[in-house]
Amino acid sequence: MSKGGKTRRRIVAEAARLFNRRGFDGGSMADLMGATGLEKGGIYRHFSTKEELAAEAFDYAWQAATDVNMQDLDSIPNSVDKLKRFMLNFIEGRRSVPGGCPLLNTAIDADDGNPVLRKRARKALHQWQDLLSEIVTAGIKRKEIRNGVNPKKLVRLIVGSLEGALMIRQLERDREALLETQSHLENYLDSEVRLSAREKN
Repeated sequence: MSKGGKTRRRIVAEAARLFNRRGFDGGSMADLMGATGLEKGGIYRHFSTKEELAAEAFDYAWQAATDVNMQDLDSIPNSVDKLKRFMLNFIEGRRSVPGGCPLLNTAIDADDGNPVLRKRARKALHQWQDLLSEIVTAGIKRKEIRNGVNPKKLVRLIVGSLEGALMIRQLERDREALLETQSHLENYLDSEVRLSAREKN
């Protein structure tokens, strides 16, 4: 990678950490200059606008979060256990970009005020839902998940529950909501989603 490419990547990484903690409006160029050691002109040599930088910073933070959430899923053969591992990764995984889930943060921060970031967040949500839906669909085909389970509805339940619990944790500085949600979802997966040995016969 060229020196310019390395500098650009460093700017994106620092911006991801800054914006994920403080939001687009809360992360000033002065803060970014301090984090990168670059002058404003040095940053704008690589990005035409703050919005362009924020969009790439979101992509960086989201990829980092996805890498953590999907870690070791391929090594788990059963689809229900894959979903459980995903939830464990979401709750316990160590993240290289601090500040919580970039999807939740950006969805709240962007809302209708920043259409570029809102579009990126929606795309990320759909990617996440598609990945999990593929696991559910594969589980139905392999007779690990009950035939009547709707992949889209199940994935929305998982994503909505985890993100809601994460919001509570961030506000209350208490992991209890996340752990309760994990326990509830795991029980639901075992009792309502997983196809039992008796049902297979």
